[in-house]
Amino acid sequence: MRYVFDSFVVDAAARELMASGQPVRIEPMVLDLLIHLIECRDRVVPKDELVGAVWQGRFVSDAAVSSAVSAARRALDDDGNRQQHIRTMHGRGFRFVSPVVEAGAQSAPAADEGELRQQEIRYCQSADGTRIAYALAGSGPPLVKSANWLHHLEFDWESPVWRHFFQEFTSRQRLLRYDGRGMGLSAWDVTDFSFERQMEDLEAVIEQASLKEFALFGISQGCSTAVTYAARYPERVSRLVLLGGYARGWKCRDEPTGAVMRQAAIDLIRVGWGQDNPAVRQMFTALYMPDAPAESQRWFSDLQRKTTSGENAAAILDAHGGVNVRALLPQVKAPTLVIHSRHDGGVPFAQGQELAAGIAGARFAVLDTTNHILPATDPAWTRCARLIQDFLAE
Repeated sequence: MRYVFDSFVVDAAARELMASGQPVRIEPMVLDLLIHLIECRDRVVPKDELVGAVWQGRFVSDAAVSSAVSAARRALDDDGNRQQHIRTMHGRGFRFVSPVVEAGAQSAPAADEGELRQQEIRYCQSADGTRIAYALAGSGPPLVKSANWLHHLEFDWESPVWRHFFQEFTSRQRLLRYDGRGMGLSAWDVTDFSFERQMEDLEAVIEQASLKEFALFGISQGCSTAVTYAARYPERVSRLVLLGGYARGWKCRDEPTGAVMRQAAIDLIRVGWGQDNPAVRQMFTALYMPDAPAESQRWFSDLQRKTTSGENAAAILDAHGGVNVRALLPQVKAPTLVIHSRHDGGVPFAQGQELAAGIAGARFAVLDTTNHILPATDPAWTRCARLIQDFLAE
């Protein structure tokens, strides 16, 4: 079983702990302690139970148990003061408190066509050496999804926020997606989030997957990288789909009020992202999924904190704000479908119109919804999926 939380993956079968895609050195007994706490995360684990499970009942001192717990915390970049993952319940024992996804377990209802196909997670290096995680799933013509603001290969795969997207596309295509730098299973220890570096991440996973010609799919912030790639490599992109996107980031638009709000949001992210109080994360949930079911909204709020750190989230959002690929739109030669929600609160409707108007021959489709990210329950999702699949099949 694989347990996924924050930027960590604990593989109980392989006896391995990974952080942002990189192996973490951990003593076998400390790993046993961590696995036991994770498996019993629904309750407090008494010290005597830990001794029995980890030390097989041998006599050990309280100091030895405390030392092992401290070692587990250090492996998770935690400590006794923060107790983000392992919490001491004084006089009772210990409890693992981070939300955990069991990889491969069904944590959301499956879509009508059945279970998700198995995904294969792999790694490559971007041009500057940053470790990038990518995943392949499904069969059929290749479809590459460019990275958007926040995502996590494992958590997204299990969540009701994105599960139906992957269900749809892996039923007919070989889907390639990846975690951009600073997010998900890719390396978090990154300082350069510039647009060119993000382009290099996309180029790296495409080269590693040995794709020669493919359809390219961008959502939200991922549309600008998809447009740039299609303009630079017209011989490789067979079709281009842009959903809820823009050519100009929030710093480059004639929207002073919107710019002030985005800058304020970045400041809030830096100070409030990782707190137990979800107020900052719920702000983005209300912006991107205002009419989604409560379960989807809860997952999206949780996914934000699990996807990346507050500092990275703010830096990435800031970098996207300065993007301006409007001059590249006439250079896109691939047949293009632009889809945008009429009442989108995350990206103004006019930005979708600008994309479609700037790409010669692009088709423009309007979704009658307020959701920027479409839940499976939104009637607009059914139309969106049909539009994309019909377009890709031509």
